Amino acid sequence: MCLTVVEVLPGGQFTADVMGETLSRSSLGRLAAGSPVNLERAAAVNSRLGGHIVQGHVDGTGKILSRSPSENWEVIRIGLPAELTRYVVEKGSITVDGISLTISALGDDWFEVSLIPTTRELTTLGPAQAGDPVNLEVDVIAKYVERLMTHK
Repeated sequence: MCLTVVEVLPGGQFTADVMGETLSRSSLGRLAAGSPVNLERAAAVNSRLGGHIVQGHVDGTGKILSRSPSENWEVIRIGLPAELTRYVVEKGSITVDGISLTISALGDDWFEVSLIPTTRELTTLGPAQAGDPVNLEVDVIAKYVERLMTHK
């Protein structure tokens, strides 16, 4: 979710204002004070754009269905809400808890992403378990294309 830091506190903590829309679309309301979150600075529009276009807006929530570890990566399968399936394609981008990832496999009501060791170690997806909720942001370009194609 896209939040603005209102106050920076000692020890790397901060406060942000939150509105009802954020609470209704995300898992933010389930967090307690001090819960870890993933933070990413906004991309500067005057520099090279690398990676996926991410706004930090939560479109819905999914649930981790399974984790399949291997030596050099881990595959996480996540349940996909029906209202978001039309925006998701294999090898497309999706944001899970603020982490921009590539979809490595796709089913009717799930998708998979693969995590490298760095992502497992430095983000909240590392310790997340099957059954945990995650925030999802689908590709904004897909949403704009749909809107252009369906409205005159």
